[in-house]
Amino acid sequence: MLENHIIEPVETALLDLVQSHIDIKTKPPGSLGRIEALALQMAGAQNSETPMADPARLLLFAGDHGLVAEGVSAWPSEVTAQMVGNFLAGGAAANVFAKTNDIEITIVDAGVVGDLPDHPKLMRANIRKGTRNAMVEDALTAEEVTAALEFGATLASDAVKGGTKVVALGEMGIGNTSSATLLAHAVEGLPIDTLTGPGAGLDSDGVSRKIEILKKIAARRPGKLSPLEALAAFGGLEITMMVGALIGAAAQGGVVLVDGFIASAAALVAIRARPEAMPYAVFAHRSKEPGHRLMMQALKCDPLIDLDLRLGEGSGALLAFPLLRNACAMLNEMATFESAGVTGKSGD
Repeated sequence: MLENHIIEPVETALLDLVQSHIDIKTKPPGSLGRIEALALQMAGAQNSETPMADPARLLLFAGDHGLVAEGVSAWPSEVTAQMVGNFLAGGAAANVFAKTNDIEITIVDAGVVGDLPDHPKLMRANIRKGTRNAMVEDALTAEEVTAALEFGATLASDAVKGGTKVVALGEMGIGNTSSATLLAHAVEGLPIDTLTGPGAGLDSDGVSRKIEILKKIAARRPGKLSPLEALAAFGGLEITMMVGALIGAAAQGGVVLVDGFIASAAALVAIRARPEAMPYAVFAHRSKEPGHRLMMQALKCDPLIDLDLRLGEGSGALLAFPLLRNACAMLNEMATFESAGVTGKSGD
């Protein structure tokens, strides 16, 4: 998958050097906990002793899903286009949090069914308007999967080449928790019963119906699937583009800040296809969607924050972003025992 985007392994010698820098800061070793680990990860990803979090950019991918026709969502598909309009007008949570953190947003029409106005912040992929209904046929053709992967990879790659240090991944798409659930089930073998949650607001009866519908959809393509097979079968143009974006950004030495349940499903697919991308991915938050914990366990990672979020849009990534900024500041600006004239631990 995206073999033309070559991801370099992180240099262990650099990690050892940066860890030695962290250890002589004016603090007990390890006392800043995961902030130290985050600084080390960012240094490795960027191949730099002085990693940076700024400038950052949110890539917000929007797309519709044919499986919404089966009743998996409490919201109609037209809400996707309406929310894209809200993003373009600056009125969504993602806009507010991005503005607070001085982060630029690129909004991508990955495959929205409704009409969208021309706008300087809107990019159009022009692959197709929405996916097919995965209950009756594959959501995407192999050619459409390839096009969506390359679009996302090129967009993220170009952003990093242009100076972006952190690429945050966000999405919008009615029905995309269902697509994400099916992808995690197909690629990782995780059970649909425990992966499935309320999405954008289903009640308990709605969740039960959703589980039964998703089991029927999954039965059309049973067993474990390869990442490419899963993306074609269960789709999500916005999810497929996030898969590509993670790989494309990593290939250029960019840090990828992954949002919640849906973005993490994309990351799971990307990392199963390209394991060497894992050191470049920072998982922002633990979603309230029940299946997110299963995906994080499968990837053996622990997200940075847990605030009971389940909005999407990249909102959790934006809220976690200041931790990346502060991790870099710790590494780059904090005094050492020697420079500050502070006596180190006895025996050191």
